[in-house]
Amino acid sequence: MALGDLKSRLAEEATDAGFAMARICTPDSVPEVPGRLTAFLEAGRHGQMTWLEDRATWRGDPAALWPDAQSVIMLAEAYTPDHDPLEDLKRQDRGVVSVYARNKDYHDIVKKRLKRVARWLVAEAACEVKVFVDTAPVPEKALGQAAGLGWQGKHTNLLSRDLGNWFFLGAIFTTAKLQPDEPEVDHCGSCRRCLDICPTDAFPAPYQLDARLCISYLTIEHKGPVDEALRPKLGNRIYGCDDCLAVCPWNKFANTARDYRYAARDDLNAPPLADLAMLDETQFRAFFSGSPIKRIGRDRFVRNVLYAIGNSGDPALCDTARQLIADPDPTVSDAALWAVGRLQGTSSK
Repeated sequence: MALGDLKSRLAEEATDAGFAMARICTPDSVPEVPGRLTAFLEAGRHGQMTWLEDRATWRGDPAALWPDAQSVIMLAEAYTPDHDPLEDLKRQDRGVVSVYARNKDYHDIVKKRLKRVARWLVAEAACEVKVFVDTAPVPEKALGQAAGLGWQGKHTNLLSRDLGNWFFLGAIFTTAKLQPDEPEVDHCGSCRRCLDICPTDAFPAPYQLDARLCISYLTIEHKGPVDEALRPKLGNRIYGCDDCLAVCPWNKFANTARDYRYAARDDLNAPPLADLAMLDETQFRAFFSGSPIKRIGRDRFVRNVLYAIGNSGDPALCDTARQLIADPDPTVSDAALWAVGRLQGTSSK
């Protein structure tokens, strides 16, 4: 089969599998990544994410991850919400979960689609393949730009003129030699909306992120107590943050999510903080079965909920927080004490 025909049929197969877009680059198409990654790590901006250091060589050089790979197929999967998530921040007695985590774990959904496309490619091109969904040391965003899916905006996330920035990324590495697409160029212009809205000023400069200040990092990756100076800035965000994504003007072109499993569960659409705070380990695991939230565990999640309770300004939630002061987990206990003090006006932080 001619390479051009194979590429065209590959795009059709990707669309049939549920992807919004598919583009191609080569494993060596992101020579800028090692330097950027080294600078990020040396500045300590990765915080507790030591796994970024552990596999820095592979993450910086996709060609080293699998030397036999000739092409990288980058695929985008839309999960666009049907409402403005910034509106949820106004309901301070309710928790705000990042849009991507309000239903099934996208890793499972995207990986199945990738495997379908990969099996098709193996059958058509007699090649080898490997599939990745952001759990492997792959610089997906840089490869996505190199392949022409979009560009890394000032908030460091990938965004597209066709999709906005509400989309997941998947990658198929293959030994098949496919014609690369043209890389995308920056279209952010003078816009600063994503930088200016950040509650914690997590962007030292455009196109740079200090994860240690990012609410997504603090509520998901950070273990132990969060710095008291940052806790009020979390607001009622209990898992992740969508502020910089939600304000991007390119979202006016965003595709609606095609998979119903990305639509928010009713019980994760602004859930009551009082209910979430009282989840024990068994209840937490049952409530978040099949959800990416399950990964952080009950203690870290309830910690986040207690910070949100402290920020709620609702004295009726004080009794809920007080019940957790004696929690066996010291971080939960600390968060409960902080929430009670804040609601009673004894903590100014």
